[in-house]
Amino acid sequence: MYVLGISAYYHDSAACIVGDGEIVAAAQEERFTRKKHDPGFPANAVRYCLREAGITPDRVDYVAFYEKPFLKFERMLETYLNFAPKGLRSFSLSMPIWLKEKLFQSKLLKDELSKSLGLGKRALVDWSTRMLFPEHHLSHAASAFFPSPYQEAAILTVDGVGEWCTATMGFGKGNKIELSHELHFPHSLGLLYSAFTYYIGFKVNSGEYKVMGLAPYGEPTYVKSIYDHLIDLKEDGSFTMNMDYFNYCTGLTMTNGKFDRLFGGPPRKPEAKLTQREMDLARSIQEVTEEIILRMARFAKKETGMKNLCLAGGVALNCVANGKILREGIFESIWIQPASGDAGGALGAALAVWYLHADRERITDGQRDSMKGAYLGPSYSDNEVGAFLNSRDIPCRKMAEDDLIETVADHIALGKVIGWCQGRMEFGPRALGSRSILGDARSPKMQSMMNLKIKYRESFRPFAPSVLAERVSDYFDLDGPSPYMLLVAPLREERRLRHAKNGAGLWGIDLLSQPRSDIPAVTHIDYSARIQTVHEETNPKYYKLIRKFERMTGYAVIVNTSFNVRGEPIVMSPEDAYRCFMRTEMDYLVLGSYLLDKKDQIPLKEVRDWRKDFELD
Repeated sequence: MYVLGISAYYHDSAACIVGDGEIVAAAQEERFTRKKHDPGFPANAVRYCLREAGITPDRVDYVAFYEKPFLKFERMLETYLNFAPKGLRSFSLSMPIWLKEKLFQSKLLKDELSKSLGLGKRALVDWSTRMLFPEHHLSHAASAFFPSPYQEAAILTVDGVGEWCTATMGFGKGNKIELSHELHFPHSLGLLYSAFTYYIGFKVNSGEYKVMGLAPYGEPTYVKSIYDHLIDLKEDGSFTMNMDYFNYCTGLTMTNGKFDRLFGGPPRKPEAKLTQREMDLARSIQEVTEEIILRMARFAKKETGMKNLCLAGGVALNCVANGKILREGIFESIWIQPASGDAGGALGAALAVWYLHADRERITDGQRDSMKGAYLGPSYSDNEVGAFLNSRDIPCRKMAEDDLIETVADHIALGKVIGWCQGRMEFGPRALGSRSILGDARSPKMQSMMNLKIKYRESFRPFAPSVLAERVSDYFDLDGPSPYMLLVAPLREERRLRHAKNGAGLWGIDLLSQPRSDIPAVTHIDYSARIQTVHEETNPKYYKLIRKFERMTGYAVIVNTSFNVRGEPIVMSPEDAYRCFMRTEMDYLVLGSYLLDKKDQIPLKEVRDWRKDFELD
């Protein structure tokens, strides 16, 4: 039995195929179209999933869409009616689209499926008998619990909004999920965080992680104002928001003039210089978010009595808050869906159909999840890579694996920056050693160099360490796995560098000029790091590279950042990787068994500024 899961029409559309309970393939549409956070129907991702499963469309037993369109429409209509006459402009812009397309989403999905699979209007496949619509937060919950290694666990899902829910709490046992508590729109932790993202001058639905990265540079100056004016937080983590300060229910912006007056001025303009105010705002909303999440987690523990916790929803990508839950010891262990945002809804919807609708048995070993390291996207053989390189007469060298690993490890040790494109592409927003840019974590210059010369992004943005799983506790206060880069943990005390001046005279981003540990490229200014543990069983080649680097240098950790430039989706194909390599100051590119040296390459001839192809996020 095959279930095709689809997420679309908001942001980060994706497709997933589950065959006889196994997650066979999953990918975001943005990787194919090269349009970041592409919200359109995931035609390319659907075709890929069926191709990877080796099946024709008629063998798809069910198509699962990640939410219920009619409930979502009900929420939008009721919201406008409750706030009328405010929001007339927003209403007039959105309703025609809903009435024309989204209200009849079932028909739209059937038409798009047939079109994308080349079936035509007279297709033999009757999609109407195969279409199911789990609720948005049930899809999140299913994506959190069903792939987890646990036979039973508490579940928390927290995001902006689905149909009506903005957060849910419950538990999973075996092949069942029960969601017992809900928080409803407009009271939303995801939208509260997005409001501050907007106000600080970053793009909503993509810039939230920048707020998290900026937070350590600030002070929690505005925490009291947030509690006094914006939210009424309860002990169980539920809260109500004072909507007098927000505009997202009916307007075209997240905040309003009253919000501006509370925090001392208008929103920062995108690309304007960051000031101490923005850093303090980021720190303040991050601390409030962590407190809310901790209270929700404590309540989930109290209500369910479970020793394990599963997380999903966009807020579950806040790896600082996740790390706080783990360090508080509320649960013995936690598992976070690597594609926690809307893309993961495609996976959750498919799994919900398999387990909840079809009532199939679920078996776990308590140790390993079923995400396959999140390496669920397309891969390219050496024959395909070689054909691409030959077609462009691109200078390269094909090497045996051991020689390639040794050469690349040596280049990293010498301070070179490597584009690394290997195996199946990752599913979710994090590069996990399959579509990554790599560097030496020991270098005090690596962070600023990668940000400014490779990624073309703000200098404050931190980079993550990839560390051999069995060595993680040698570097960080973490004694368990973090394979999906979704936990932040402190650096071990003995690795921290203490300065006589202790940053005297420096503030904000200027603090970056001071190395803070013996692995400064991955140490944030608060001595923390967003950790990826690398496991031999899920990514043997990447594991082998880091192990070779350790034998050369004594360090089992390297810098890992996503293989893209600012505003661009992570690369997918050899062509994507080569183009990104040539547009940046990377030194070497590894495509499968092929090594490319930048010094040997002929510069790209481009007729226009390629940066205009990508929307700054």
